[in-house]
Amino acid sequence: MPVPSTNVGLSNIQTEFGGSNPIEISEYYSGGSFVAPGTSAPFGPIPSSGQISIGQFRSAAKVTSFDYLVVAGGGAGGGQNGGNPAYSGGGGGGGFRTSFPGGTKESISPGTYPITVGAGGPASNTANQKGQDSIFSTITSTGGGGGGRNEEAGNPGGSGGGGGGSNPPGFAGGSGNTPPVSPPQGNDGGASTLDGQGSSGGGGGAGSAGTIGGPGGAGEGQGGPGGNGSANSITGSSVTKAGGGGGGTFNANGGNGGPGGGGNGGGGAQNGDTNTGGGGGGGPGGSRAGGSGMVILRVPGPAGPTVSVSPGTNTKTTSPAPDGSATILTFTVSGQLTLS
Repeated sequence: MPVPSTNVGLSNIQTEFGGSNPIEISEYYSGGSFVAPGTSAPFGPIPSSGQISIGQFRSAAKVTSFDYLVVAGGGAGGGQNGGNPAYSGGGGGGGFRTSFPGGTKESISPGTYPITVGAGGPASNTANQKGQDSIFSTITSTGGGGGGRNEEAGNPGGSGGGGGGSNPPGFAGGSGNTPPVSPPQGNDGGASTLDGQGSSGGGGGAGSAGTIGGPGGAGEGQGGPGGNGSANSITGSSVTKAGGGGGGTFNANGGNGGPGGGGNGGGGAQNGDTNTGGGGGGGPGGSRAGGSGMVILRVPGPAGPTVSVSPGTNTKTTSPAPDGSATILTFTVSGQLTLS
């Protein structure tokens, strides 16, 4: 319950924000041990230094600050374009947004909040399929762009899809970081080349752009590799997410998927990996699906505040040694976060 709006004492502030006796008002500066920046205080704001008074806490309510890693679903590799074989571009990796380490945390008040984990773009031979967005509170990561179909440009998204294979003049990769956020959530897809071998571009990844398709050996084409995903240690150990899918070709010489779940392109084209936001590979003969995304949240302390997650496939754990200093909430499917 918030601090009362009238007849406020130090004990009311302690009940809402924590602490031990003896109570001192100087313990409750914003950004200190007990009061998070952004705390709701209708009669505030609560200062971070200098003069502070009990009256500034009337109707104030505790908020909890979360670090986050929000990864959207990866885009699918490009599909069939009319009656032409699908020498398709690799799907773009899902948008990758994080506050860890050192970024601005997301602060929320007690309540129940929906968490959306974006699905990967589905395999389709008739349309380019973008991944779905992942959402935590005000943070939205945009689904990866679908790879371009034969003789079509890649599509925009968190990271852009690769350009579809073609005869000259070649087709551009899709734009990454669309819509734009800062820091950027992804990179552009690679273009298809002019070699006449159907050499499609790789999808962009969170860590680097997709690569342009290029000539292979003995006059054969070579699909462009997908862009690298980005590594992050929010869980206490490094995880890499949102790699781009490899581009396909006229033959089997597809590009490799980018580290972070991107699927390989070419004759053995692969889907993006589940819960990585990896882009699907492009290849002759059809599209491959993007990988689903993931949301990971981190709160201070091995016990954390009173938080729960649902459904049961989502988890609440403690970060591993030697970190061991935070509670990790992992959402592999859409669900709810409850904070009390």
